[in-house]
Amino acid sequence: MFKQIKVWLVLTTILSLIALGTACSKSATNGPEAETPSATSKAYVPKGDEGTVSGAIAFNGAPPAPKKIDTSADPACGTANPNLTTEDTSVKDGKLANVFVYIKDGTAADGTKIGDYTHKTPSDAVTLDQKGCQYVPHVLGVQVNQKFKVTNSDPTQHNIHPNPKSNPGWNQTQPNGAAPIEKTFARAEVLIPVKCDQHPWMKSYVGVVKHPFFAVSGEDGTFVIKGLPPGKYTVAAWHEKGGPNGTEKTMEVTVAANGTAKADFAFGDAATASGNPGLKMMPALDLPMIGRH
Repeated sequence: MFKQIKVWLVLTTILSLIALGTACSKSATNGPEAETPSATSKAYVPKGDEGTVSGAIAFNGAPPAPKKIDTSADPACGTANPNLTTEDTSVKDGKLANVFVYIKDGTAADGTKIGDYTHKTPSDAVTLDQKGCQYVPHVLGVQVNQKFKVTNSDPTQHNIHPNPKSNPGWNQTQPNGAAPIEKTFARAEVLIPVKCDQHPWMKSYVGVVKHPFFAVSGEDGTFVIKGLPPGKYTVAAWHEKGGPNGTEKTMEVTVAANGTAKADFAFGDAATASGNPGLKMMPALDLPMIGRH
């Protein structure tokens, strides 16, 4: 009786190990790092007739006043930035900064879906700095597999903690004077929140897209997306406020050869720009891939 139980336990253990090894193998091949181009993908080659999408982001109503941040837990932050305030709604003259704008979907004039183009990964890195105990910039964009570099310009230690849903997460301490941290994101995702576990007010957002057609609104609320092939597109504008996953609004535009399409959005009270507020945060242009399950 006991002998049979021992044999059964050994067999169960072996089968469990085999199943675990199979699962790990599938995870390694089908996980976030395994994204492959679709069967219809083709390299994007500029033809010289590319157009532009430009616009401005308005904020309707009275914006919330920035709140002063208590830095007493780390005096170095108070010394580096004595007037530290929140920056989740940055409005100047009725215009909203830090809105991530990108081409969400669409079709070029030759019938190619924008998500079916492949683009060369930029060789330069996109940098997120920690300065004055804030992330600078507050919102940024990066292409899939482009180097994402984090630096620390503060006289104190930080702990960088992105919380993606479609990419592997990580959590890494970076003391003052430490070498830059370099990472990449293998899958499109709009947007990835970044926090500092040691300074809970520090927040940033990273938009990861498969193409270079994105921008972030500046202090004057304006943005420009260049180099788009002629076609019809869905432009999306994302802001961190408005729900647990932020607020995303969309607008359809037509880009003529060598032309400029306008895409103005509005957030805040009684915003009138077309869009769908409160959409869930999800991968951008994440089309079905061969071999994924």
